[in-house]
Amino acid sequence: MSGALSRAPTRRAMIAGALAAAFAPVGAMARGLDRITAAGVARIAVYRDFEPWSWKGADGTVMGIDVDLGRAIAKALGVRAEIVDFLADEDVGDDLRNMVWRGSLVGGQTCDIMMHVPVDRQLARANDRAVIGAPYYREGFLMACGVETDCEVAPAAFKGKRLVAELDSVPDFYFSGSFGGVLRTDTRHLMSGAAAVDAVKTGDADVVLATRAQIEHALAAGAPRVKTRKGPLPALPSAGWDVGLAVKDDSRDLADRLDRIVAGLRSDGTVAAILARHGVSDRAPLAT
Repeated sequence: MSGALSRAPTRRAMIAGALAAAFAPVGAMARGLDRITAAGVARIAVYRDFEPWSWKGADGTVMGIDVDLGRAIAKALGVRAEIVDFLADEDVGDDLRNMVWRGSLVGGQTCDIMMHVPVDRQLARANDRAVIGAPYYREGFLMACGVETDCEVAPAAFKGKRLVAELDSVPDFYFSGSFGGVLRTDTRHLMSGAAAVDAVKTGDADVVLATRAQIEHALAAGAPRVKTRKGPLPALPSAGWDVGLAVKDDSRDLADRLDRIVAGLRSDGTVAAILARHGVSDRAPLAT
């Protein structure tokens, strides 16, 4: 054990801890499975402006794959789903803190379940106040191009083309920083992957790199002037990742139940049907 971990807490640290507990946001205490069942409702957190997973329609209703799946999960629990959409913070660790185990310092309430969490061992170790599991999809990146652009060339050959990617995302870093930065000045940054795909659909851009789900969803209604790349993308830093759920660390009974529910929804075709409704092909997670 390191010295930092073995030292007894100081009086200042104990006072700070007591103050943090006293002023913790309402709802920071996790609700286990029994309490959710007794209340008859599960609060389910989904990302805001994250099409096709969760976004608001023209009438303000939150919709998307994670919304539909969240409702199916709540039904399997025997309760009603209360969908809570939230803005992404700096990283997933911040999102877990705000939505699962502590709550926002500006008064936000925690949720019982958070959707669309990467099922990753390193992420789980770094965020041990949350339990991550119940994988339901395997995500990855895909490139799409206008029909007049050769989508199979080495990426550096896109020099001079109009490239688009979501701001501060892996695709953004890939276009801007790979291949000696040769594509940096050709890359335009948009606020979402969905907006980036739409730019190619409307002819405002030539090449987009986004998640597979974003591109499949955007092209599902038909996009005759857009094609997807068939070959691999060299130097891409991610080969894909599993997507699952998170609950607070003292709600392990709920986590265990969610593992079984999601496995059942995958095996009975519910997950595949929800994905298909949004134009996304079912890709089984590697983790089980």
